[in-house]
Amino acid sequence: QVQLVESGGGSVQTGGSLRLSCVASGNIRSISDMNWYRQAPGFPLERVAYISRSGTTTYADSVKGRFTISRDNAKNTVDLQMTSVKPGDTGVYRCGARILPQDGSTMYVDYWGPGTQVTVSS
Repeated sequence: QVQLVESGGGSVQTGGSLRLSCVASGNIRSISDMNWYRQAPGFPLERVAYISRSGTTTYADSVKGRFTISRDNAKNTVDLQMTSVKPGDTGVYRCGARILPQDGSTMYVDYWGPGTQVTVSS
């Protein structure tokens, strides 16, 4: 059984900062790609940041220069540092990871956390 759990969400004022964390636990052999997604009310699910196992990162244009994704492979964690936040950053943030389970299988499987709410007030 593999589980992803996010933390660090909350309410913040425009221009403020927030740090989200996600930890993967369970029967994990290896984790490749890790992502942060955002579900804003009335908008489709958006991938805001991606990081490969080796540390290559990409960002959605809407957050480039303001958000930073990082990971700790030894701890199976991925963080999202959010700075200069705007009301448009409001939404449920979910982490996703491509995981090779420690059950003898040879295929990576995508897992998701339940999400953490971020609310930015003006």
